[in-house]
Amino acid sequence: MKQRLLILALGMLMVFTAACSGGTGSGASSNEKEKNGNESSEAKQVELRIMWWGDQKRADITNEALKIFQEKNPSIKVVGEFAPSTGYFDKLNTQLASGTAPDIFFLGGNVVDYANKEVLLDLSPYVDKELNLSDMDQSMIQYGTIGGKLLHISAGANARGVVVNKTMFEKASLPVPEDGWNWEDFARISKEISDKLGSGVYGTYNMSIDGMDIGLKQQGKQLYDMDKGTLGFEEADVLSWFQYWDETMKAGGVVPSELQVSNPPGDTSKSLVVTGKVAMSLIPSNQLAALQGLTQDELIMVQLPRGEKGTGVVFESSQGLSGYAKTKHPNEVATLLSFFINDPDVAKLLGNDRGVPVVAANRKLLETSANSVEKIVYDYTSRVSEATNKEPFAVSYNPPGFSEYSKLAESTMYEIGFGRKSVEVAVKDFYNGTLKIFKNNQ
Repeated sequence: MKQRLLILALGMLMVFTAACSGGTGSGASSNEKEKNGNESSEAKQVELRIMWWGDQKRADITNEALKIFQEKNPSIKVVGEFAPSTGYFDKLNTQLASGTAPDIFFLGGNVVDYANKEVLLDLSPYVDKELNLSDMDQSMIQYGTIGGKLLHISAGANARGVVVNKTMFEKASLPVPEDGWNWEDFARISKEISDKLGSGVYGTYNMSIDGMDIGLKQQGKQLYDMDKGTLGFEEADVLSWFQYWDETMKAGGVVPSELQVSNPPGDTSKSLVVTGKVAMSLIPSNQLAALQGLTQDELIMVQLPRGEKGTGVVFESSQGLSGYAKTKHPNEVATLLSFFINDPDVAKLLGNDRGVPVVAANRKLLETSANSVEKIVYDYTSRVSEATNKEPFAVSYNPPGFSEYSKLAESTMYEIGFGRKSVEVAVKDFYNGTLKIFKNNQ
């Protein structure tokens, strides 16, 4: 009996000792508390997924930018995904269809298609709060505003302009064109270059198609009125445009059609600007570096000749970011979008990978360390930005059936250029054909 009481007493003493040991905060109990604390901290962290397209270089610098974001916003974790451009939209469409799309994804000129599918987050409520657009060009904000909702934030921009082979002008002893010239100047100068530099040399490529939407804006019209879902011009508007180019070609200032077919201006490797055969062409600003890299001649950029309403040129989005309409974290989405376009550290890291920065402060920042060609681009885009603040123009979107329309427009240019149709007949067929294409694709 005494032995049983002794064993019971010793057992109670061990329980009492263990209880006292637990109160010291050491050992297993301390680890448990730390684990619970970490879980609590992680539970407060919001996770966002973001997806973009591009090569490994773009992936690397984008991931570095996202690391900077997380360092400055520790409550938000970001998971990045990327895909080659060839399979990117197939992947995105599959995820959208299954309701598993990222919180943020990149889009290009097809943003209207996704706006119409109603899968994009309206960012309007977050402007001047999580989303700072105070230093962003108004044309870029307008581009992302579709159907009265802010659905897209441009991540980079370009501006079309006239690339000028300055060396050719110096050989011809002609003054280099400057911003503020008009279309009469352009036609006269194109002919003078051709006359002074001799056979096989021309003042300009035929810009009648690539510059048509700009030419229409200069008349107060537009290629496509998205709000109304109609053409933004009449037959007479494009007739005068094509007549101008036909007359300039016949005067000898424009590349003949057969030469433009074999040396298209959009193919930098075949461009006659780099071979010293053509003095001017219409290009997006991000193409200047590629052209300059292929020639010893000095190239610069000037704004397009002015029309009745101004230059008609605006910043054009290269690509940008949109939020998923079904995201569970819209405030954090807006915070990341704002950071992506405004943060100076990110601007220095990304450079011009997606076009020049869309905020003026970051363009000025990058310009300080730019090489000579980049400085020309920064200077040109800054001049465009200043001009559009004084003379704003509506942003253009690709119209319905754009692929069909492009083929029709190009064939119209060559039918006139090769003399297969008169300007009047070609334009009538073009206008009626465009009406049909738009109607079939509404």
